[in-house]
Amino acid sequence: MLLPTALNFSQGACADGETVCNAVMDATGNQTLANAADVFIGKPLAVLLLVLGGFVVRWLLHRLVDRLVAQAEEGTLPSRVSRMAFSKEGNQSTRAADALAQARRVQRAKTLGSLLKSIVTGIVVAIVGTMVLSEVGVNIAPIIASAGIVGVALGFGAQSLVKDFLSGIFMILEDQFGVGDIINVGEATGTVEAVTLRVTRLRSLDGTVWYVPNGQILRVGNLSQNWSRAVIDVGVAYDSDIDQAVDVLTLIGTELWEDEAWRELLIEQPEVTGVEGLGADSIDLRLMAKTAPLQNWKVARELRRRIKARFDAEGIEIPFAQRVVWHRQEGSDDGPATADGDEAAV
Repeated sequence: MLLPTALNFSQGACADGETVCNAVMDATGNQTLANAADVFIGKPLAVLLLVLGGFVVRWLLHRLVDRLVAQAEEGTLPSRVSRMAFSKEGNQSTRAADALAQARRVQRAKTLGSLLKSIVTGIVVAIVGTMVLSEVGVNIAPIIASAGIVGVALGFGAQSLVKDFLSGIFMILEDQFGVGDIINVGEATGTVEAVTLRVTRLRSLDGTVWYVPNGQILRVGNLSQNWSRAVIDVGVAYDSDIDQAVDVLTLIGTELWEDEAWRELLIEQPEVTGVEGLGADSIDLRLMAKTAPLQNWKVARELRRRIKARFDAEGIEIPFAQRVVWHRQEGSDDGPATADGDEAAV
């Protein structure tokens, strides 16, 4: 039994690590008194120091977690870029959206911080508890062996689960995406409906719900962070005046930029980059507009509508695919009797 062994003051000489026992033995020369001092002073003092050390380590690790949470609350990217952010008069909807995103980020970071603190506390308590048991004379070899066996079993049996949890922790910590964002994770693309430490739930445009384990997300494209861009390629006929077409596209972009109804959706004035390609049927011109997050599709639809109306008014042709069709008369032996050269739209 532990108690009789601990109270057996007539046991052998002090060991090298028994500081109190050795100190009393050197001072008094009495082995029994030295052993008693080690039991009543040395071991409780060692246990107290282990517990205090555990509290200090736990406090330091919690401070580290708090710093990580603070970084996660700020996010890896700044708030949504807006040209109104530099003016004194802010748009109420823009400020509300930014405040909602910030609140969501803070809540997610605090949840992650609470989880990490619980994990840290459990690990510290387990280590300090094992050291205390060893200090009071309990054989901890079976405990360590059992922990090793359990760790190996978990390592083999729950590899994917552990991978999912670790990936989820880092995704939340780095603020890669959140609820409401539109992301592309490879085979699945859609709006994020839920993010947990193990799985991410997406809903695609056609309503399909995708459940993607976090450990299987090798790369993710977030369409909602910071800003988006509408890219429109417009084809014009080869006999069109390219300079005129470019001027018209520039005018359309300027009008949209100055339109109050579209002011808050645009971050920069739309830009015409020029000729982007020479196709079989048309010359491709490109118009780009930097927009607020997820507003690029709405802006692109409006730009296409204005381009069609203005090109019709200016007489600029948007060509369609054309092919030359040759008609062969039946009964002819020496090649095509007629070649109409009729052009038909395909």
